[in-house]
Amino acid sequence: MRIRATVAAVTGALALSAFAVPAAQADDSAITREDTAKVLDAAHAAAAKSGSRAAAAAVDAPYALDASVSNVKINNGKAIVAGTTKQVTVPTTFTLKHGAEVDINAADFFVDVEIYKGSYEEPENILVGDDWPTCVAVTSTTASCKATIDVRPGDGELWNSDAGAWSANAYAIAFNGEDPSAADYDITKVGYAEQSKVGSTKVQRYSKLSVNASPEPVKKGKTITVTGALTRANWDTFKYAGYTVQPVKLQFKKKGTSTYVDVKTVKSGTKGALKTTVKAASDGYFRYNFAGTSTTPAVKAAGDFVDVK
Repeated sequence: MRIRATVAAVTGALALSAFAVPAAQADDSAITREDTAKVLDAAHAAAAKSGSRAAAAAVDAPYALDASVSNVKINNGKAIVAGTTKQVTVPTTFTLKHGAEVDINAADFFVDVEIYKGSYEEPENILVGDDWPTCVAVTSTTASCKATIDVRPGDGELWNSDAGAWSANAYAIAFNGEDPSAADYDITKVGYAEQSKVGSTKVQRYSKLSVNASPEPVKKGKTITVTGALTRANWDTFKYAGYTVQPVKLQFKKKGTSTYVDVKTVKSGTKGALKTTVKAASDGYFRYNFAGTSTTPAVKAAGDFVDVK
């Protein structure tokens, strides 16, 4: 989850975790998501990272933890497609490698993979999961992990400008018994590892496509008018709006056959409107077919049957 106003005003590599509050990795852990964010802040400041959060971080920093993430797969390799209101829960898997001394089952050990739009140092937007990943040991130094990234477009977590390519960031933190709320808390005894660009994905605006062929029935040789509209989610207004000046194929499937064939290409106009004419030849189904773009997924309209007399 993400709050629009805060990330725009607060930057740093990577400003991911301070604004999302998934459940703790273990019920008996009193460590919060904000505590893990402070560890990241301190590490970034020590590494002389740019950004206001890093500049304000403490001088003391965590030590380098022997842990790394690989084999990151987001949404099974498919784009994340979001509409205007419905929450989208995106499955994510990855492999965690760690030193033999790292106890990944400890209540105060945390690992996560998050996605961000823009640069690692100055992310434009960030999406994370509601819950921490769950990891199952494969060997004494590797684990297979599952997680989710939760997207709520209806809560203002996305802008239209967010559509397109995103990157993944990963980090692991071992508090090793240190209590961030205690007076004697020693951050130098906390282990930290972080990686940028461990994976990638696309976030796309859900698309819709309609078709209507008329008149019906129609005499053979007469003109059929095929209308429709190509629309997509507008994350700025939480409504659907026309996707204009896009090439959309008109296709026809003759009655008794199973394959659609291309008839012509039509460009979407005002409010995504589609309109063209064809001559009636035989009974069959007309549909529009949009191939998609980097920001908008492909979509096909359901076929509209025309009875030719």
